[in-house]
Amino acid sequence: MLSAVFVFAGSMLVAVILTPLVRRLAIRTGVLDTPDDRRVHARAIPRLGGVGIVLAFFAALTALFVVESEVAQMFFAEPKLITGLAVGGFIVCALGALDDVRGVRAWYKLWGQCSAAVVAYVCGFRIDAIKLPFFGDLDMGVFGVAITVLWIVAIINAINLIDGLDGLAGGVAFFACVTNFVVGAINGDAIVMLLSAALGGAVMGFLLFNFNPASIFMGDSGSMFLGFVLATTSILGNSVKSSTTVAILVPFVALGLPIIDTLLAILRRFLERRSIFAADRGHIHHQLLAMGLTQRRAVLILYALSILFTSGAIIVSIGRNTAVGAALVVITIAVIGLIRSLGNFDVAVRRWLRKERIRSVNVERIRRATPWVLEQLNTLPALRDLPGLLEEFAVRGQLDAVELSADTECECESFHWVQPAADVPALGSTSSSVTASYALAALGPATSLHFSWTSDAGEVGPEADIMLQLVADAIEACATRMSEARRSSASSQLLRSV
Repeated sequence: MLSAVFVFAGSMLVAVILTPLVRRLAIRTGVLDTPDDRRVHARAIPRLGGVGIVLAFFAALTALFVVESEVAQMFFAEPKLITGLAVGGFIVCALGALDDVRGVRAWYKLWGQCSAAVVAYVCGFRIDAIKLPFFGDLDMGVFGVAITVLWIVAIINAINLIDGLDGLAGGVAFFACVTNFVVGAINGDAIVMLLSAALGGAVMGFLLFNFNPASIFMGDSGSMFLGFVLATTSILGNSVKSSTTVAILVPFVALGLPIIDTLLAILRRFLERRSIFAADRGHIHHQLLAMGLTQRRAVLILYALSILFTSGAIIVSIGRNTAVGAALVVITIAVIGLIRSLGNFDVAVRRWLRKERIRSVNVERIRRATPWVLEQLNTLPALRDLPGLLEEFAVRGQLDAVELSADTECECESFHWVQPAADVPALGSTSSSVTASYALAALGPATSLHFSWTSDAGEVGPEADIMLQLVADAIEACATRMSEARRSSASSQLLRSV
């Protein structure tokens, strides 16, 4: 137990030290995750954080191997297992890192994952028989390789797919590590305990930088490595009677959240006649965001579900109570189905509101502030007063942010104001944060104006767009008026001098 504590603390410390260094490297090399329609962050964030997790994981185990003779003997007694874990982990980490840096086609990634799984099987991570509840042992026979590869590849992709919010994949993996550690302790398997402690510590250290608002993402290098280690460790930890018979219910319950979310994603894409590799916004975390939750709240809810699964898996492992595991699976499917239904209902309500021309709260706030700012622009004394006026307009309209990007020819300087709130979507905390942008050619060829706020509809509606366009037009008219006034004054002075 003391060795496990040492490994956990050591891997966590190494992850805390390495993660900022990896973040700097990712920024310098341009390995950044840029926002798009599917992602929920609003700014480019460095990835490759998984490299720090991998190095912390192996560094702690290596240090323990050097200082603890009993642990060294234990590892020497299972050289094939350690080799399979190291080689397979390196394959998926290198493949994920390559995907983070340059991009790898889905089929190539799948073949790489299968290669790592085959290496693990050859080195002793095998499911040659499955202990099923109510049915007993089911011999896989010639299908043992296929079942093992399928399990490892499935868990790799399940963790990868759920990596959609700050801290989500890391948190889910940490709770799975807790399950594997407890199961290893129950079965007296020191290797499983050490592997789980090392991975849990590395993930915990990384989460200090990855929890919302994240300053670095783990990327595919991290999510694929987490999935590989969790899959192989669960095979070891849940072996019964022999090293090739695995009680599949415990690891299935422990990883229930990502597994069920992945299965539903495959089913959804199949019914929609799309490729199962096609990305979408139908995952459970996307549905929580669509309901109006912030990233942090959505992640905490999914953490709670993961804790429920962890508790259920431990109960199943201790008491072999299969009813608990089956009940948890059913409950989770029902919860995910309910969340999806609520998300679809919310979308339907938004469409109805647009159809009935009922203004949202956001539009109503902007509508009330627009006449005031238009009146102020008519009497604006100088363009240098524009930033203060825009800030007051944002406060009155309860916008999250306003930004004036001015070029060198503009009389006023660039300006950026953010609502002083603890959790604002303009900083990328939710998927319902929207931005409306307008060119201000009268102030300079490259001058533009940007407004950000939390939209009930998740998009810039036509009403808000029209009102904000009026504000932008009024600013241009103000600039034109001031420019003409200066030219007129210059002409008058020239005539007087003549």
